[in-house]
Amino acid sequence: MGFLIRMAFWFSLVLLVLPLDTGANGDSVSPIQAFFAAREAVDDVSGICERKPGVCEVGIAAMQTIGARARETARNAYQMFEENGDPAPADEVGSLIASEQPASRTDEPTDSSATGSVTVSK
Repeated sequence: MGFLIRMAFWFSLVLLVLPLDTGANGDSVSPIQAFFAAREAVDDVSGICERKPGVCEVGIAAMQTIGARARETARNAYQMFEENGDPAPADEVGSLIASEQPASRTDEPTDSSATGSVTVSK
């Protein structure tokens, strides 16, 4: 998941730097202007706690709840692996085929010419 986030970040930077044809009446934004606008947006979001303290309190409570659930899930997964131990290795296909015996059939022909087998005499 982290790889995808990093790729999206770098891809957005590449798109930011590439020049695009905006046409005759399109407004053009330079990469530096876009960077400063993004930085100002981050500063605005980080200042929300000063403007609306209730939002920050709810956000902190939500993060604590998410953290507690993540710890509990990790603990349950760890206990599950401890109880089960290592998973049983999967059988190979050849061993499954070798272990199965063909069922005896009563309707099999006894004549060797009907089965297509050839006996070699010495």
